[in-house]
Amino acid sequence: MSEKRYEGGCLCGAVRYEATGPVRVSGWCHCRLCQRAVGAPAVPWGSFFLKNFRWTKGTPALHHSTPQAERSFCPHCGTSLTFRYLGSDPAEMDVTLASLDDPEALHPQWHIWTMSSPGWVHFDDGRKQYQDNGPDRMKDPDLPSPLGPR
Repeated sequence: MSEKRYEGGCLCGAVRYEATGPVRVSGWCHCRLCQRAVGAPAVPWGSFFLKNFRWTKGTPALHHSTPQAERSFCPHCGTSLTFRYLGSDPAEMDVTLASLDDPEALHPQWHIWTMSSPGWVHFDDGRKQYQDNGPDRMKDPDLPSPLGPR
């Protein structure tokens, strides 16, 4: 049986990626850095082991949004593609769920950094909400699968 493969890319098609293997976690981030990076009140991310991620077309531009984190985006159309916390162990790569070819493939499990949400944003989707980075997401038995309903 082959591993599940997730493919995605930017609006103009100049940059493409592929991720395989297990999906670590996925969720909505409401932090100010994500808001400013994509121009939206929240961003849904899916996290993969870095060793299971690769660029398949083009080279993205990188921006260090903090000394510990880098974000990638298409240098031509500006689509936000990835986030990587440089200190994570094991190393992970987060992809914007909306940049997946099949954005229904992964479902957010929670909302984090909701204390940064604008007052006019309300997510009443039944997912857990945390004002900060949330719990140890790998050990919380109450979080739904990022693969969504079967």
